[in-house]
Amino acid sequence: MHNIKDIRDNIDNFIQLISKRNVKLDKNNIIELDQKNRKLIKEKENLEKEKKEISKTKNKALFQKSKKISLEINKINELQLETKKKLDNLLSSIPNIPLNDVPEGKDDNSNEEIEKKGTIRNFEFKPKPHYELGTSLDMMDFELASKTTGSRFVFIKNKFALLERALSNFMLDNHINKNGYTEISPPLMASENTMFGTGQLPKFETDQFEVKLDDKNDRKFLIPTAEVILTNMVKDRILSKKDLPMRLVASTPCFRKEAGSYGKDTKGMIRQHQFYKVELVSIVEPQNCVQELERMTKCATGVLDLLKLPYRKIVLSTGDMGFSAEKTYDIEVWLPSENKYREISSCSSCSSFQARRMKARYKNDKKETLYVATLNGSGLAVGRALIAILENYQEEDGSIVVPDVLKPYMNNLEKISNN
Repeated sequence: MHNIKDIRDNIDNFIQLISKRNVKLDKNNIIELDQKNRKLIKEKENLEKEKKEISKTKNKALFQKSKKISLEINKINELQLETKKKLDNLLSSIPNIPLNDVPEGKDDNSNEEIEKKGTIRNFEFKPKPHYELGTSLDMMDFELASKTTGSRFVFIKNKFALLERALSNFMLDNHINKNGYTEISPPLMASENTMFGTGQLPKFETDQFEVKLDDKNDRKFLIPTAEVILTNMVKDRILSKKDLPMRLVASTPCFRKEAGSYGKDTKGMIRQHQFYKVELVSIVEPQNCVQELERMTKCATGVLDLLKLPYRKIVLSTGDMGFSAEKTYDIEVWLPSENKYREISSCSSCSSFQARRMKARYKNDKKETLYVATLNGSGLAVGRALIAILENYQEEDGSIVVPDVLKPYMNNLEKISNN
C-alpha cells in the first residue's frame, strides 16, 4: 500500500511511475479526496479544541453551545471516516511501483529471459505427458477426483504419492539445512485482514476460496499460498534490527479458484484448485531487497540443479508482475511433452508495500521505526516438480527413473513401474 504523503509530495511523478504498471489514475480524484480528508480532520480538531475551552470555563450558559458543537463533531467525524474509507480503498487498489530495471510491457510477451541451465534430454521415443504416464501406471486418477470433488483435482496414489512427499521433504531439508530457512507449520486458513495484508484482498477476492462460518463477519479464507500466512507473522509488530533477516519456509497445500483460467490447461495437474508448494518468505531491511531477491531465486534454482531438471530464469515485465511485487523472477522448468518451459517458481521482492498494509516495522541502528521489506518465492511448486520429473525421467516402457537425490527419501527405490 502506498503512503498518501509520498503521493501528495510528488503526485505527477507517482502517476508516471504507476503508469508503467498499465494503471491509469485520476489525479484530481486523489487530490480532492486527500484535501477533503485533511480539511475535515482540521475542522474536527478545531471544534474539539473549542469544546475543551468551553468545558474549562464551567459556564452553564454555554452548555447548549457545547452540545451543538458535539453534534457537529459527530457529523464531521462520520463524513471524515467515509472520505478516509474512499481514499484508503483507492490506495489499496493501486499496485506496487516497479524497480527501474524491470522491463516495461503490457503482458508476458515483454518478459525477458535471463539464463538457461541444464541439458534438455534427446528422447529416442515420443515422450508422454505426465497424465498419460500417471494413468497407465494407475498412480493418478482424475476421473475419481472429479466424482468425489470436481474438476481440477486429482488422486495421487502409491509410488507417485511417495514421490510427491519425497519432493516436499527434500525441498524442506535443502532450504533448512543448506539455505538457512526456519521451518514453519502454519494455519491453512487466513482472516480477511491477513489476506488484505499481502494484497490478495480486496482486488483478487474472486480467486479465493472462502470458508463459510456461522459468524458472517468473521471471514476466513483457505490460503492460496503459504506466503500469506508466513508474511503476516510480522503483522502489527515492531521488530529489532537483530531479528533481521528473517527467513521462513513452509510446505503446505494451496487453494485457488483459478478464476481467470477457464479453458486453460484442463488436462492433467498443471492448473489445479489444490496443490502443494514449498514457500520461501524473507523479512529484511528495505535496502537489502535486491540482494535478498537474488539469494532467494538462487535457493529455488538450486533445487532444480540438484534434481537435474533443465530450466530457464526470466524477469517479468511490469504488466505481468503480481500486484504487490516491485520485481519478479519466474523460473520455468522444461516439459518434454509440451516442448516448452513451464513456471515452477515465482520469486518476488515487494519492498515495504505489504509491510505498510500489515503495519510491520522494525527499529534501525538510529532507533528509528521504519517499515520492513518482504519477499516471497516458491521453492518449489511440488506438483509441477512432480510433473517435470515424470516427463523428464520417463522411459520408453512408461516407467520413471527416480532422481539420485530423491532415492534416500524413497527407500532407495531406483525406478517407478508396474512391476
